[in-house]
Order: sequence, then structure tokens, then C-alpha cells
Amino acid sequence: MKWVRPDQADYDETRKLFNAMIDRRPAVIAQCADPGEVAEALAYARTNSLDVAVRAGGHSAAGMSTNDGGLVVDVRPMKSISLDRNRQTVSVGAGVTWGEFDRATQPHGLATTGGRVSTTGVAGFTLGGGSGWLERSFGFACDNLLSVDLVTAAGERVTASAHENPELFWALHGGGGNFGVATELTFKLHELGPTVQAGLMLWPGDAARDLARGYRDLTLAAPDAVGTALVYLTAPPEPFVPAEMVGRLAVGLVYLYAGDAGEGAEHAAPFRELAPAVDLVGAMNYTDFQCMLDNAPDQYNYWSADYHDQLTDEALDVIVDSARNLPGPHSQSLLVRWGGAVSGTPDATPLQNRDATWVSHPFGIEETPEGGEDAKAWVKRFRHDIAPYATGGVWLNFVGDEGQARIRAAFGDENYNRLAQVKRAFDPDNFFRGNQNILPAPA
Repeated sequence: MKWVRPDQADYDETRKLFNAMIDRRPAVIAQCADPGEVAEALAYARTNSLDVAVRAGGHSAAGMSTNDGGLVVDVRPMKSISLDRNRQTVSVGAGVTWGEFDRATQPHGLATTGGRVSTTGVAGFTLGGGSGWLERSFGFACDNLLSVDLVTAAGERVTASAHENPELFWALHGGGGNFGVATELTFKLHELGPTVQAGLMLWPGDAARDLARGYRDLTLAAPDAVGTALVYLTAPPEPFVPAEMVGRLAVGLVYLYAGDAGEGAEHAAPFRELAPAVDLVGAMNYTDFQCMLDNAPDQYNYWSADYHDQLTDEALDVIVDSARNLPGPHSQSLLVRWGGAVSGTPDATPLQNRDATWVSHPFGIEETPEGGEDAKAWVKRFRHDIAPYATGGVWLNFVGDEGQARIRAAFGDENYNRLAQVKRAFDPDNFFRGNQNILPAPA
């Protein structure tokens, strides 16, 4: 195991997270290559009364992958990937990113629901639920879990599956890092790719209001294999963007068909009838598509999200009006269609409100600390304005540190109380509290 401390040359680079808004200085970072080293690091933290954070991909917008003055268990060295083509399963170490995952599974024409950004860590994404482009066909990432190996606060190695520690396995379908440090996750895979029908369409921002209504109506009629998002953004200075659109509000449609590429072209046709100025939807490699929305590190990020059972014209107007006031060129506002396999079996996971039809997802992303504050204010204004049209539910992977009320809203009281019982069984002292924290049930 490698211990990284503040007096070492690589400390600053090692502690740095994706979100530049988070600038914390842990006392020590334990870079762990196996479960034994994780147990050793946790024992060190207990002996020295150090708070613990767990880092995999480091994409937590709320900065829950680090802390000030404590110990960070850094599992990025755990890069093992073992694929069984016949059983269509894959086991991955907790340090694997979705880009690495896809590059291992796609040569076999296999995939599962993964992150919309390829540098996101598999572990934190999945344990928080895991919403991605394939979710309407295959469910969330957590729905595809077969087992999770983790190290508990007491340093014990535990496996959770449908047959072994099933209550813990249920809790790991969205309950995050509250119960231990995941070291390996095993997933079921699905036939997909390597070539899919996918890509981006783009319209000028002056069509935003009509496009919102058109998108709503078309996606409600689309089959489950169609995964989409409507994206409000500032048109970038890319060769494929018409010069007159660059630097101005644009509306993008991200499209992926989870099936035959030819069928996917047919189902993209209704969106083409909305006459995009840019049409990049076509046959492409799934791994390339998964990198399309990768955004640069070292920017100041503040995100949030809300669920919606329906989107009236008035609700769409709120979304469009907010998008017309993006705080800067890197910020975006997404509208994602749920449904299909997302609805799932309500009791299979602790996640509340899986039957929501839509998710609104503002991304405040800027280059400076001052810009970051503007982005945060913009996100909060949007959430205030959209609240009358929201269910009150939330997806914790989508949000920052918004307090216990939002955590309860993610699960509902009944599921939260059940999670609290699991927490008491595996972490009664709340040793793992640097997360979207579930408090242990009273003894």
C-alpha cells in the first residue's frame, strides 16, 4: 500500500478531485490495491481517530470522495476486470472507470448501464443507483449487480448477493457507501454493440420552446430501447457547429438506441422531422458514444436534479427560461426521459419514485471560483422555480450536499428506516459518514 501525505511531492495531484469547487486536505491518502490493504487503512483510521472518505472515480460533485484532516481510502489501484463471455458477466475492481469497463466488454458485444461520462468510477456510480443511457432497456447499473465484495468498518470482508447477506445487497442498490468499502462488483451484461445507432442532433436556441414540446411528445411515444436527453448548452466552437450558432444558446438531443443499428435509424427519424441544424446521429461505436459528454476536470461544478411525473407546457417554459440564462459557456441543463426498465420492481431497491417519467438535471459548471458561485446560484434558482412541477423525489448521485431531508426524499421514510437497520448491522458507529449519510437505527 502507498501512503500519501501532505509533505510528499505527489500529494496535491493525488488529492485533487474532478470538481475544482472541492479543495480539501486529508491528513493521509491510503492507495489500496486489495481488500487486505483496505482493512489495514481502516484500522489505521480507527486507531488514530480519523474521519474516513472513500475515493474511486472522484466524481462526487459534493466532494464526498475526500475530507479535511482525515484519511482517504483510495481504491483507484484496484483495476482488475474479469469477463465471462458465456455467462455474460463481468467482475471489476472498485477502481475501474466506465470507460475502462466499456473497453473491456465491447469487444465481446456486451454492455450494461454505465455512466454518461466515461471517467466516472464504476463503484460510486453503481452503489448510488447508476442512471445512464441504457437504463430504459436494462435498468439502472445497480439493477444489474450480481454481487458486491466489501470491507466493513470492523475490517471484515463481506460478500453481498441475492443469496448471501441479501438485506445488505438490497441496501447497496442505491444506498451508496454507507455500509463499507466496495472492493469488487460483479454485473450481468447484455448483448449490445460494438456498433450502435447513436449521436447528437443540434438546433439553434431560438427554437428551444417548440423543441421542448416536440421532444416531450416524441419520447413519450418512443420504445424503451430509445435512450435520450434534451440538452440546453452554449454551442461550442467545433467544426460541425455552424458559425452563426457558436457561442449562443443551442438545444441538443443525445440519442442512443439499445438494439440493432438499423432499427435505431428508423426510430431516430421522428426526431429528424424536427429539422436539426446539425445531425450527427448514425452508426458509431458505443465506446465512442459514451465519451461524447466527457467534460474537462478542474472546473467548478454544482449540480442538482428533480423528478417529474409529467411535464406541462408551463413546466417546460420554466426549464427553457432557466436555460436562456445559463451562467456561462460550460453550464448545461438536461431533461432526461425515464420509464421502461427504470420503473423496475419497486421493492427491489431502496430508491424511491422510480416510476417518475422525467428528470430535470441542471449542471452548473464554470472555470473560476466566482463563476462557480454564479453557477450554484443559477442551479438553486432553477430548483426553486421548477419545484411546483416536481415530485419531491431526488437521485442522490445527481446532487451535492443538500441535507438529510433530501436523503430521506431519495428513499422515502419506509425504505430509509430499512436502510438504517442495515446500517446498524454493518456500521453501528456510523464510521462511514462522509457520504449521503444514512444514520444507524437506534439500538
